[in-house]
Amino acid sequence: MILLHLSDLHVRPSGMPAYRVAETSHLAERALRAARAFVPRPDAIVISGDLTDCGLVAEYAQLRHLLRRYLAGIPLYLIPGNHDRRENFREGLAEFPGVVTDPEFVQYVVDDLPVRLVMMDSVVSGAGYGLLCPKRLAWLDARLAEAPAKPTFLVLHHPPILCGLPTYDSINLRNGADLGALLARHPQVERILCGHHHRSMTGRLGNVIVSAAPSVAHHGAFELDDDNGRFTFEPAGYHVHLRLPDGGIVSHLLFVEQYPGPFPYIADPDYPGGAAKVA
Repeated sequence: MILLHLSDLHVRPSGMPAYRVAETSHLAERALRAARAFVPRPDAIVISGDLTDCGLVAEYAQLRHLLRRYLAGIPLYLIPGNHDRRENFREGLAEFPGVVTDPEFVQYVVDDLPVRLVMMDSVVSGAGYGLLCPKRLAWLDARLAEAPAKPTFLVLHHPPILCGLPTYDSINLRNGADLGALLARHPQVERILCGHHHRSMTGRLGNVIVSAAPSVAHHGAFELDDDNGRFTFEPAGYHVHLRLPDGGIVSHLLFVEQYPGPFPYIADPDYPGGAAKVA
């Protein structure tokens, strides 16, 4: 199984940058074009929130145009982030699987892949941080109990762990400990896929690996000594999660831009490992 994980598109109406300098619609289009060109074709793509920058109707119209243009025919699963407005999200993206399945939240299950996807809504309206209220936790508990033997990915926007950058740690999932206690009862959950911090990060919640994808637009600045919540234009990227023939799961960070290569490894005569190709 090949699963592409994109996050934090922050789409704005055409011609309007985010934060005055981030041409997010152009950057999102570049990322979706890269996803479309991925070989071999992925089994599915997830986008873990902040699909738009302000949750405006016009932004969802722009996003819908981009998704139809580049990802038509590829199974695509979406959840909101704190920059999205849940009602506009549900109305503007109602054609996509699961978006309007739940009467209150954007949360649903994908059962037709080798790995089960549980798509969660961690948004608190009017806040940058996330929270899984008792109602959402109960929903998650019930969904996980339905398939205790199937490998499962949980997808939500807000990381349920600390990352070491104070600004971002102030807006993570506020009740990660509650989520961790729930997941301890469901060992089939192998990954938590999230975004929000605009950085590629890996951590652990209990025994579950947390994999935060970077933004395909701008990156959160890595500032341990002077954290002001700023952003940079580091190379945009996304994660690729592979389920291997032995049942194992491995995750890779790929970049949206094209770089020189690939070139063959041709061993130098002085290479001490023999004449085989070098890696």
